[in-house]
Amino acid sequence: MNGAQSLIRTLYDGGVDTCFMNPGTSEMHFVAALDFVPQMHSVLCLFEGVATGCADGFARMTGKPAATLLHTGPGLGNGISNLHNARKAHSPIVNIVGDHATYHLKYDAPLTCDIEGLARPVSGWVRTSPNARAVAGDGAAAIAAALTPPGQVATLILPGDTAWDAAEGPAPPQDPPPMAQVPEERIAAIAQLLRRGEETVILVGDQVMCNEGVSGLAHRIAAAANARVVGNRAAARVSRGAGRPVVARLPYPVDQAVALLAGARHIVLVGAKDPVGFFAYPDSPSRLAPPDAQIHLLAAEDENVPAALDALSEELAAPSDPPPVAPFEPPPLPTGSLTLEAAWTALCALMPENAIVSDESVTSGRQAYPLTQNAPPHDWLHVTGGSIGQGLPAATGAAVACPDRQVFAMEGDGSGMYTLQALWTQARESLNVVNVIFANHSYRILQGELQNVGGDADAGPHAQAMMRLDSPTLDWVSLSDGMGVPAVRAASADEFVAALRRGIEEPGPLLIEALI
Repeated sequence: MNGAQSLIRTLYDGGVDTCFMNPGTSEMHFVAALDFVPQMHSVLCLFEGVATGCADGFARMTGKPAATLLHTGPGLGNGISNLHNARKAHSPIVNIVGDHATYHLKYDAPLTCDIEGLARPVSGWVRTSPNARAVAGDGAAAIAAALTPPGQVATLILPGDTAWDAAEGPAPPQDPPPMAQVPEERIAAIAQLLRRGEETVILVGDQVMCNEGVSGLAHRIAAAANARVVGNRAAARVSRGAGRPVVARLPYPVDQAVALLAGARHIVLVGAKDPVGFFAYPDSPSRLAPPDAQIHLLAAEDENVPAALDALSEELAAPSDPPPVAPFEPPPLPTGSLTLEAAWTALCALMPENAIVSDESVTSGRQAYPLTQNAPPHDWLHVTGGSIGQGLPAATGAAVACPDRQVFAMEGDGSGMYTLQALWTQARESLNVVNVIFANHSYRILQGELQNVGGDADAGPHAQAMMRLDSPTLDWVSLSDGMGVPAVRAASADEFVAALRRGIEEPGPLLIEALI
């Protein structure tokens, strides 16, 4: 048994049964070892950013890590964008990066670079295996590190000789550290604050928004204290739809977010951080809470939020009645012109129960939440770190993780171009993903941002050209066909509805280019 074989066996024995990969020469022994453990589901991706985004989507839907396999420092560099999103989502990922053999590094070959330096900003744990005998133990440690609450990227660097040299065998699984419990005195202090009845916002994060039971608990506490529940804007996964509590989500525009939090004298953080704007703008605040609002911590992101809310509920004697939930009210199917409202309404009307929505629609999704809250129960995945190119890969990884569920990738045309290679993986794996491309032929978000920073007054034809995608116009039907995914173009609401029905009813992936 060589080091690569010992690593794959250790990964599989430790619960890591899927690997998204784009390998090179340094990783060939790992690739060859796949036949040593054929149970490992190996998924080929044509770009490293697709592999890392797939692993993020997989982790969000399963709560367990997938592995990635990337080729040296440049391969890791190509994947960093979606590792950034995974870090912000607290997604557990075992990120394996091949490197030159240890004795070859001193020659500064063309691919030699500081892999650890590249990995640290997006990883909670980084280690380079020193020899083949250490690889299995390092793999077990990487799994435990990835599962360290609330979840993180663990990067294991695998020099070539540590993969091909002889090893002693797989290593037993290691237990990750337990999730920290919130101190009783902090719970008592928050209960005392809420009893005062002053205007309070309970700002909730991923551990609340991904679980309808925990979300309901937060709403019951808010009802007992006459407070409001508000959710993070960029939640990793939101449990929503009919029968589930409706969580108001912080808007992206600063003025709207400030208006939502206006009047709050207290902000209680529940697995969330002090709310701030995505960017700084001239004459706009960075912090979204009222300037005189006091910030209080109930539970940090790496602490046991459900247990803290349960204890707080008992402390307040919160009512046991279930909170109001979204009713199931499928809207009539739209007809006529294809507008953004028509597209989201059609999704709400046709979405099957237990679907997954990977949303990178950017400006095209500003109306998505209110237009879909009465759909059947479903999960919604957001772009957590703001790094573009997540939507298609995350949908692909989610479909690998949940093959019995319908996945929708709601994607802007500009952002979709970052990682359109994910379509090829969808075709190769025969995944049930309906990809909706909102084709407005522009970087519409940047047109708005130009106004927000006050640059629109000076924007001439050269500046405006940098935000247009119509010279030449992207042909998503041809692009998708070239990747092996059938595609249709919808120019009316009726055509969009027909295409959406087809994508849901037929197995395998489909792309709909929605001309908005």
